[in-house]
Amino acid sequence: MREHGLLSAFEPEVAAQLSSINGPARESGDAILDLTGLAWASIDNDDSLDLDQLTASREGPGDVITAFIAVADVDALVREGTPIDRHARHNTTSVYTGAEIFPMLPEKLSTNLTSLNAGEDRLAVVVELKVDATGTALDSDVYRARVRNKAKLAYDAVAAWLEGTGPMPPAMAAAPGVDAQIRMQDRVAQALRRQRHEHGALDLETIEPRPVFEGEAIIELRVDRPNRAKQLIEDFMVAANGATAAFLEHAGIPALRRVVRSPERWLRIVALADEYGVRLPPEPDARALQNFLVKRRQADPLRFPDLSLVVVKLMGAGEYVVELPGRRPIGHFGLAVRDYTHSTAPNRRFPDLLTQRLVKAALAKRPSPVPPDELEALATHCTAQEDAANRVERHVRKSTAALLLESRVGESFDGVVTGASEKGTWVRVFHPPVEGRIVDGFRGLSVADKVRVRLLGTDVERGFIDFARIPV
Repeated sequence: MREHGLLSAFEPEVAAQLSSINGPARESGDAILDLTGLAWASIDNDDSLDLDQLTASREGPGDVITAFIAVADVDALVREGTPIDRHARHNTTSVYTGAEIFPMLPEKLSTNLTSLNAGEDRLAVVVELKVDATGTALDSDVYRARVRNKAKLAYDAVAAWLEGTGPMPPAMAAAPGVDAQIRMQDRVAQALRRQRHEHGALDLETIEPRPVFEGEAIIELRVDRPNRAKQLIEDFMVAANGATAAFLEHAGIPALRRVVRSPERWLRIVALADEYGVRLPPEPDARALQNFLVKRRQADPLRFPDLSLVVVKLMGAGEYVVELPGRRPIGHFGLAVRDYTHSTAPNRRFPDLLTQRLVKAALAKRPSPVPPDELEALATHCTAQEDAANRVERHVRKSTAALLLESRVGESFDGVVTGASEKGTWVRVFHPPVEGRIVDGFRGLSVADKVRVRLLGTDVERGFIDFARIPV
């Protein structure tokens, strides 16, 4: 953390401020609607305690369904310029590693007083969307409200229930009406997803292994796979982020946007598709790329995550930029959306907390609390710190993988080349799902080449895994 310019602990001033916060934010007034009667529910990882968002829905006339996304009002307790805010502004994100979690906000807030915990009344910023049966968003609104989580649910259990392979989760069964709500939201999410894919949103699946421990020993790396419940939340959050960006645009407030530019390495993506017998146009075309990805997922689902990883690397990383009202937005190539921001995770991402402050200013008819030049500096800083956090997480993942493999030196593995440049050639091994460097026999290899490699050695401290290519 320190090597990458991130604070690994909270300063004493944070503890002093924290001691003065004795309960969740309490506000009232005409601007804050009482929506505690809706059948709100959270769906997150089994072990998640920082609950940033809730979802609910309501059937309307015809085939229109109103979807509600409630985002925790973190700004109500984390005021701008305070010690807690300064720490959050410096790190800009929570850092999740297999060894330890470094939260952006103290846990007293992120897992309690600003978390949308079950059975607790909390302030929230709500995005309301009216969606028809085709997945078209007909209208949207943003406002403040008071909400209450009726059921804390987990991805895997909800997915199994939706897909008919598991029972109804107990927390759902104990909350009348939540089961019908989740079914309705699943229909809306699937329609939203189809609509986005028709416009060229990319259906990618990257491998994100997490360590499984037995006591102090790591015994495996387990891959979290996509499922219906994760898709439900993903699609609702994408829609909410788009609606929030459009709201700020309409309000005439400069705002942070999350963008993925048209790939500069598009011709390499074209060459990659050509290797599979698919011809892509010479200019970036998200819809054509999505059609190619759909075919590859169907043809080779086992290797599809490795292809996805290659495409992600060739597309380039996302970044934060400031977009002024009236300017043509850069957009998000991977999601095939024009207006997009990050707004749905203010407990763990500073850009989302910053966006929340802009939204609340717009709702109160106040000018932006952040001058445009400061916003520009924050966009650059948030991008840099997110990259730093990713490097920390990646380093710990590599150390974890090196620890798992240190007793398997000399064994052979099948994999795919995920990087090839002057800095080195990298391979992702299929089983276990780890990435290392090819230090012998790498000449002539390109991204997406299938290879067989032998493990030469590991360095747990530095996270190094070294392979030699086995000639075929």
